[in-house]
Amino acid sequence: MRTLLARSFTIADVTALRGVVASSAASCGLRGPRLEDFVLAVHEAVVNAVKHGGGDGHVRIWTVDGVIRAEISDHGSGIPGGYDHGRRQPPEHAHSGRGIYLINRLCDAADFRTGPDGTTVRMTMRLPRPASARHGRAMKRIRVMAEGGHRPSRFTA
Repeated sequence: MRTLLARSFTIADVTALRGVVASSAASCGLRGPRLEDFVLAVHEAVVNAVKHGGGDGHVRIWTVDGVIRAEISDHGSGIPGGYDHGRRQPPEHAHSGRGIYLINRLCDAADFRTGPDGTTVRMTMRLPRPASARHGRAMKRIRVMAEGGHRPSRFTA
């Protein structure tokens, strides 16, 4: 496990924190749309902590076993009942609920733990395999035989 970031934040830190999250995730291999998705998901969780969780929180980002994880915690009163934890897209006229939905859609996995003492959101994204790992393995060869042990004249996959 390698910790990339661990710090508390308030509303004054939101903009700068987005840049720190981006550089931390990029440093371990996230690129392009996956990097943008991860940064946006973390940003949504941070904004939710500030807006709904008491005005401050704590962020921790680390890598382990080929994934990057971010955990955002706050000490608010928890996610109100009635939310479906972002499994469905909010209606166009809704004024809230998009953050949880986006977190679920953008990350490979998201876990929400909430109660009267606060909320913790954990987001996970798979990291790309290093180039050395991709090129170091030879492909397995598969031999296809027809019934009776004869090689087929044509094979379509």
